[in-house]
Amino acid sequence: MNFNISVSPTPQQLGQKAADKIAELLRNAIAQKGSARIILSTGASQFETIDALVKADVDWSKVEMFHLDEYVALPESHIASFRKYLKERFASKISLKAAYFVNGEGDVEENIRVLTEELRRAPVDVGVIGIGENAHIAFNDPPADFETDAAYKVVDLDLRCKQQQVREGWFATVDDVPKQAITMCVKQILACEHIISSVPHAPKAEAVRNTLTSPVDPKIPATILKTHPNWNLFLDEASASGLFAL
Repeated sequence: MNFNISVSPTPQQLGQKAADKIAELLRNAIAQKGSARIILSTGASQFETIDALVKADVDWSKVEMFHLDEYVALPESHIASFRKYLKERFASKISLKAAYFVNGEGDVEENIRVLTEELRRAPVDVGVIGIGENAHIAFNDPPADFETDAAYKVVDLDLRCKQQQVREGWFATVDDVPKQAITMCVKQILACEHIISSVPHAPKAEAVRNTLTSPVDPKIPATILKTHPNWNLFLDEASASGLFAL
């Protein structure tokens, strides 16, 4: 397994380093073929990376954006909506070639079909893939399905995942968190040419340690990222703290 790990003192420095790498990869793709495609993550762990990325030197008019997941039946107006998050924090601040959002309202299966068709028109150059406190990637909670060939599917959210959403302030209580979400599936994530994981903050330390020290295991979904030929993992001192004792 071959991957790169960067540890920064602060989340802000982590975000800048990750954004610099993402921008480099996008520029390279644009130089080689005239356009680029990116998949973005959301959540509190991605704030610093996205804040730095929108300021990066990239010709965004040649970039198509997709994202990983969205809650089922959650209105876009809700503070926890990932469509809302990405429109406010990313898409509204630059001029993208196109942006394709995961829509968990209405006819979910039809939404997935249309989104899958768009996603599979061409390869994705960069996947920005966070790691959850339960080591999920996207909403592939443990035990994750490593076998499905679907691009997206509807999944049930586990308790620890819901607790993370509450702790980060997206919902008031666990009961308020939707029971289901649409997630990009694991094989589709691994199909990205490059994967960048921005994983700051102390609550992620256990997941980081388990990911790096355990064999590939659906019970620790992020371990599958170690099989990717071009994975770059960006940590801060807090999220890397579980590694220092090794």
